[in-house]
Amino acid sequence: MKTLIDNGLIMSAEGKLTAGGIIMEGGTITRAGSGVSRETEDYDEHIDGKGRWFLPGFVNTHGHAGSTLLRGAGEELPLRQWLEQVMWPNEQKLDRDMVSAAQDLALAEMLRSGTTAFLDMYHLGIHDLAEKTSASGMRAVLGRGMIGFGGEAGWQERLDASADFIDSWHEAAEGRIRTAVMPHAPYTCPPAFMEKAASLAVEKGVLFHTHCAETRQECRDHRREHGLHPVDHLHQLGIFQLDVLLAHAVHITEAHMQILADTGTGVSHNPSSNAKLGSGTAPIPEMMKAGVRTALGTDSTASNNTLDMVEEMRLAALIHKGRLEDPEALPAADVFRMATSGGSELLGFHQTGVIQAGMEADFIAVNPHSLHLTPNLDRAAAHTAYSLKSSDVEDVWVQGRRLMKNKELVTLDEERIRFNADKQAAKLL
Repeated sequence: MKTLIDNGLIMSAEGKLTAGGIIMEGGTITRAGSGVSRETEDYDEHIDGKGRWFLPGFVNTHGHAGSTLLRGAGEELPLRQWLEQVMWPNEQKLDRDMVSAAQDLALAEMLRSGTTAFLDMYHLGIHDLAEKTSASGMRAVLGRGMIGFGGEAGWQERLDASADFIDSWHEAAEGRIRTAVMPHAPYTCPPAFMEKAASLAVEKGVLFHTHCAETRQECRDHRREHGLHPVDHLHQLGIFQLDVLLAHAVHITEAHMQILADTGTGVSHNPSSNAKLGSGTAPIPEMMKAGVRTALGTDSTASNNTLDMVEEMRLAALIHKGRLEDPEALPAADVFRMATSGGSELLGFHQTGVIQAGMEADFIAVNPHSLHLTPNLDRAAAHTAYSLKSSDVEDVWVQGRRLMKNKELVTLDEERIRFNADKQAAKLL
């Protein structure tokens, strides 16, 4: 079916608006921009853009959907205490129904706020999440989170489970689902386990994703135990020869940035989670200057406490200006790129991230006719980074399929999801 959207404003990768429309057919954009109208095109379906802005969908490059019911469960704690006192004990209580409800809630929250693709690391219910993602119409990179406690017998069990998941789901759902090898972090995975995980990623030809250098204490402890900073250690182990995406990278030096840039290693910047846990702020402008590939992520609701990429853009755009006392640090257009095409690139969805002919039809429509976006004039990039709210998102398409229409989720039952989430979360009390 050939769908024509006209009377819209199409946002470029640089955050510039062009009056025109979008034509999509078979999940692919065939034309976009000026000159697209009902008068000049043939079509099977027509959608009036109503003067709305059409943006690439947001890409959330780090999260843990299975823990969404733990939103607000532990506050005002540093990372290690938060993990040991809140997360790990509560995760022991989670059953399949609770994890399933958490996953549904995460998908609905992300989709409603304009996220079209996401990465998720978790050790529970990962096959269920793949099924749900497939049914929702969203894109995702999924993997089994692995902790290297318990000796080599436990290691192999986790690696085998990861391999089975990759074999079952990589490039599934018409390419919307990709997979990755996901050891939790250097402080929970011994070097020998990291090497085995890396070998699996090489064997399967998939992304390698791990947390790294999130806190000063983590880096101090790692130096004391191994004699090296976590980034130096992963580099020594040969990990960065792979396709690698690090979450956080808060406490790194210029030398580490050069290693990441030289090896093409990506970094998922999670400013809300890092700030809330008191972990610090990753030096993203410095990384970008060094040539490191960067994108944005929310982390989990247990540490954020939302999955709202619009909020994440705003914080990222502001926090570095304050940190560096430089109003030019991390311009709005760069933040927009990190939230869209930058994330698509790091997750391997290379045919998404911009609205142009030949790309897959992953985009959102936002209503600019609100007080907080007025006057809009020619200030789209700034408004997207600093003024946009997730409630402005009205429609979402992935691979040409409309997943949210006029603020109503099409593929997910929002009322049922909220009811079930409350019901399952009560079991934690």
